[in-house]
Amino acid sequence: MTTITEIAPDIFRINTFIPEGNLGFSQFLVRDEEPLLFHTGMRALFPLVREAVASLIDPAKLRWIGFSHFEADECGSLNEWQAIAPQATAVCSMVGKMVSVDDFSHVNPAKGMIDGEEFSTGSHTFRFISTPHVPHNWEAGLLFETTSGVLFASDVLHQNGDVPALTSDSVIDRVRQSMLEMQASPLADYLPYTPKTEATLKRVAGLKPRTIASMHGSIYSGDGERAILEYAEVLKEVFGPQD
Repeated sequence: MTTITEIAPDIFRINTFIPEGNLGFSQFLVRDEEPLLFHTGMRALFPLVREAVASLIDPAKLRWIGFSHFEADECGSLNEWQAIAPQATAVCSMVGKMVSVDDFSHVNPAKGMIDGEEFSTGSHTFRFISTPHVPHNWEAGLLFETTSGVLFASDVLHQNGDVPALTSDSVIDRVRQSMLEMQASPLADYLPYTPKTEATLKRVAGLKPRTIASMHGSIYSGDGERAILEYAEVLKEVFGPQD
């Protein structure tokens, strides 16, 4: 079942829960003069996501398609979206553009961004935050919507399960449990921990987001700085160096 929830003014979470994987997959549509979709979902989800987007805007008018890193749930249906929205342009890190995205989808060259660079979709302004290997992959980055304080966080605060769309309660216990479940599965070690991980997450926390829009799990609204710092502690606990 695919659901739609408005998480901030004209920012919508589109979520499909996959029972076989005990995991929800979220895409985020920003309805604006130049509409933006953050995450495309896998190709198998494209019909469901397209239908959900069509209930909010004309899909052909989609202008920007953002994502953190090169992975199926992040940008797997990029080509399908560009087939129905000819002006749609990928927004990703400059590294992602250079090493993967422009080869994978060459209809429109991607908008490769560097740390701190901003762009506008009309009434919304987005700042690109370069976060190599956070959550994972060399080319990783996050988008921060500066008007409403929404952080498009990819796999940061990942939570397994069919959970509420929105919460103001701490999700950190679910985050820790989800990490441990992943560590006990064939997908173990899906999150790297490098000498730069802590500093990267502190930099993200310094944005003081009011809403953290994670791909998997509930959208957290509240003290985003504290939530990211707690996430950094749990990430180190589970994936950091073991004494």
